[in-house]
Amino acid sequence: MTGTTTRQRPPATGPFPGERRPPERAPRVARRLRRSLLHLVLAVVAALYLSPLLYMLVTSFKTGEAAGSTDPQWIPSPATVQAYRHVLGATDSPVGRWLLNSVLAASAHAALVLVTATPAAYALARMRFAGRRVFFTSIVATLFVPPMVLLIPNFLIVNELAWVDSLPAVIVPGAASAFGVFFLRQFFLTLPAELEEAAELDGCNRWQIFVKVVLPLSKPALTTLGMLAFLANWNDFLWPLYVLLSPESLTLPAGLANFQNANNIHYDLLMAGAVIASVPVLLLYVVAQRWVIEGVSRSGLKG
Repeated sequence: MTGTTTRQRPPATGPFPGERRPPERAPRVARRLRRSLLHLVLAVVAALYLSPLLYMLVTSFKTGEAAGSTDPQWIPSPATVQAYRHVLGATDSPVGRWLLNSVLAASAHAALVLVTATPAAYALARMRFAGRRVFFTSIVATLFVPPMVLLIPNFLIVNELAWVDSLPAVIVPGAASAFGVFFLRQFFLTLPAELEEAAELDGCNRWQIFVKVVLPLSKPALTTLGMLAFLANWNDFLWPLYVLLSPESLTLPAGLANFQNANNIHYDLLMAGAVIASVPVLLLYVVAQRWVIEGVSRSGLKG
């Protein structure tokens, strides 16, 4: 007999002759139950983390009396934007100017960190020269120096450069980031060396390989480091209080501290200022989160 014959599987039978065995649904139901329970736990944890932010946002739309009430309300009644008008229109506390100063300072600081850390990290990861391990160990060792120790030396340097009460005083110090060098070096070690060898065979020199091959492949790590540097400068509170003196030169964290001292019982104004300070950071993370997750996951694979 030509052709192929198919062997039919005998039907599943139950304990009695002629009875079909019901399909085994218990494992599938158990998996769905565990998945639903996991989603419930994650939703509860997310709600716990988000509740302070949501209450901050809700309070910023309340009136002064409702914001200071001992009976908290999640839905403002009546809802008003008077707090934002007061915060953004105050002449003695120019929150809009502080916001602009923070954006400029944090963006310039992040750019400087990338410019200084990227070539140093690539040299330590790929180039072979005498004392390479000593240089890398010395750079990493500076991470253990408390930042408070550097306040007076940095202030003396900034004062000699006549940068006090200006944005370069909060942009340039700390731009040579030891963490940035360590972070990018770990990422560069994960890149295949064969790509650089192929580019070298095509006639590219070391600089062309760095610019045309390495940097395009390093967008996740560069985005992650840039965002971390931006957040570090954005949230810096102590150093701007030392070097920024006039109200117009303050960044947002230092300015909001003075604003809080002047309005310590006006919770609607304080929450409005906090929302203004949080929105740019949240938007930045929403835009860059894909590259941040990829950069963090790949930078710790190889030592």
